[in-house]
This record gives sequence, structure tokens and C-alpha cells, in this order.
Amino acid sequence: MSRRQLERGTPLRGAVGPEGLRRLPGGAEQDGDCRVLHIDMDAFYASVEQLRRPEVRGKPLIVGGTGNRGVVSSADYTARTYGVHSAMPMARALRLCPRAVVLPPDGEEYQRVSREVGRILRSVTPEVEPLSADEAFLDVSGSRRRLGSPVRIAELVRERIHAEQGLTCSVGVAATKFVAKLASTHCKPDGMLLVPTEYVHDFLHPLPVGALWGVGERTESALGALGARTIGDVARIPAQTLRHTLGQAAGNHLAALAAGRDERPVVPTAPDKSVGVEQTFSHDVADAEVIGRELLRLSETVARRLRAEDQAGRTVVVKLRRSDFTTITRSRTLTAPTDVARDINAAARELYLAAGLERTPLRLVGVRAEGLVTASRVSRQPVLDEPENGWREAEQAMDHIARKFGTGAVLPATLAQREERDT
Repeated sequence: MSRRQLERGTPLRGAVGPEGLRRLPGGAEQDGDCRVLHIDMDAFYASVEQLRRPEVRGKPLIVGGTGNRGVVSSADYTARTYGVHSAMPMARALRLCPRAVVLPPDGEEYQRVSREVGRILRSVTPEVEPLSADEAFLDVSGSRRRLGSPVRIAELVRERIHAEQGLTCSVGVAATKFVAKLASTHCKPDGMLLVPTEYVHDFLHPLPVGALWGVGERTESALGALGARTIGDVARIPAQTLRHTLGQAAGNHLAALAAGRDERPVVPTAPDKSVGVEQTFSHDVADAEVIGRELLRLSETVARRLRAEDQAGRTVVVKLRRSDFTTITRSRTLTAPTDVARDINAAARELYLAAGLERTPLRLVGVRAEGLVTASRVSRQPVLDEPENGWREAEQAMDHIARKFGTGAVLPATLAQREERDT
């Protein structure tokens, strides 16, 4: 299989050898020291939507905002053949692919599926370092006696994710994080690529310098002035020259990566220290009533996510971005951690009013809970004459209804009235 085929997205389960790319099992015996796996879900948001909506399968699918400032969050591989990619303005994406189906993102559903994928990964090894909702590093050195070789573990992960979640992922297998991540990129979609240590240079050196971590437009231009177009070119430049051109830290960093060296270990990540959500308006909004409703909606979302993860937040943060892109954040620490939307919204609204921006046009608002603790372990002192079942129990009942009928099935009256006016 040629590198050109690989770059076009042809699925691959193979290994890198001196003759280039080849299929397994020929290279399986060479994975002995390749303890690092990089798991990358394929077109994650779009794939989740295709599972939920069979009617859109086979059509170009774009997930993202549809307003004047909407951007692409994810595109399936059909839409990508038209040149659509994430972070592209939605207007441009639809010019490139006018037949595409566009769906708004559902962050709660993506986080739910991401947690399920994470559960599968942690059943393989506790050494999991999430990078985002759809990718993670694994160190499988401690799992080999139980599950087999790194290649076998990679295939097991792919099989379980597909069987249990109906989704595909691509997996890079290598001795370092840098090479494993590049390998997963080069076998997308739905592939697996092993890069044995002895063939790292065969894999890396033909790649463009832009594939090196930390190489942006300015650094690429500086390397181009040194005659470096590929990683192999960078590897042939003396480290002293790289340090002189790019600075001590950047020069040493790129010299090491170009040589295939990456000493960073997989670092298991602790649970999220905050849960938050933001909303960018399609046009700047100065109406305090509209902003208040949006803060309520965001507070409801944050509280639902906290309850879904058995977490409670002690600090509420609001983020307010003016039309000139200046951003103000305000925070308040509560007397006790909470996962109740009513409490979060009360703090968020007070923070907004205290910021003195009631008549100021805002481009974006956000609500976040920080100082997270395990909700089931939080002791709470009841208030005198407080009913046995309060707001938390009411919101838990709303969670149950939402899981059964969708998040819009039960809403606070303020938000429900707004929806009725919009229909």
C-alpha cells in the first residue's frame, strides 16, 4: 500500500518496514517496545449523529453552528472529500458541499459517548491520558501479560469500541507519544498502524515539517529558509543551527522529534476539575432578559452534566465576551458544593449583574462550575422546615424524563415560554 493511498484515507491495519507500509501480521512481532497507543475516534461528532439518525447515513454530514458566525465542529468523511474540515466557517463549508446535512452539536450526548469510550480504555489499562473527547494516549506495558502484545491490544480496543458503541477509531502503536499520534493520523479512518522503533526514521523522515509538534507557520518558514521541507531535512540540520535559528528550547525540541525521540510519559489524567458550557450568539446581544435566559439554559446544562458524573461544584464562574472580543470572567464560591441548576443560575445571574454589563452588547456568555467534588460524598445540613424533597430531587426527576424523551421534554417555564414564541 502506497503512502498516497494512505493519505487518501484508505483504511489500513499494518506496519511500517524498510520497504514502506505493509499489512499485518508481517510486522506484529516487531511491537515489543511499542507500549504507547494513540486512540483517535473517526469523525467523532458526525459518527455519533449518524448512529442516532440512520436517515442521514450515506449523505454528507456536517455538525456545527448554523448562524452567521457558525463554524464546523465535525464533518464526516464524505463531506471531507469536498474540502470541508473542522473550524471552517459554516458558510464556506456549505459553498463547498451544498448538499450536506447540517446538524447542531449535542455536547451532552458526545460527552456521554466519550465517557463510555473512556470506560473501555480504562478496562484495558489505568494508564490513560485523555487529550479531548475523542482521543487519548494509553500505556499498555502493564497489560501485556493479561491481554497480549500492543498490536493485539490495539485490535481489542478497536473491536470493543465498535461492538459496544457502534463507532470506529484509528490506533497508532509506537514507542513514543509523538510517533503513535502521527501513526493514528496516517491510518484514518478505521485503521491501525504499528511503527516499530527500528523503522521510525523510515516513517518520519518523508513527512513534511508541519507534522512536527510545535511547528506553526512562522517556524515552518524559518525551517524553509534553512532548506528543510521534510522531517528528514530537519534531522540532518545540526542541533546547534536549530537552536541558533529557533531558540534553545524550540531547537532542542525539534531536533529530538526529528530524530524520533520523545521522552514524555503517558500521564493518567485526573477527573475534570471543571464543567462548563458556552454560547456564541449569532449577533451581539445587549438585552439583559435574553442574556438571563441564556445563563439559565447554560446553568441547566452544567447541572445536568455534574449530576451525570456524580460531581458537585463549589465555585460558579461566568464568562462574558464583549463585541470587541474583550473577555471578562467573574466567580463566586458557594457555601457548599452543588449540582442544582437553580443554585448555579442564581450565582451566575448575580455575577452578570455585578459585572455592570446589563446594557453592553455581548458576543458570548458561558457558565462553569469549578472546585469539583464527588456529589454522593457531600454532606448537606438541612434547613429548618425544608421539605424532604427539594430542587435537587426535582431536577433528578427531570434528568430521568430527559433520558427517556430527550433534553427538551421538560424545561423551566422561562425557557419553555421562549421556545413557544420561537415556534
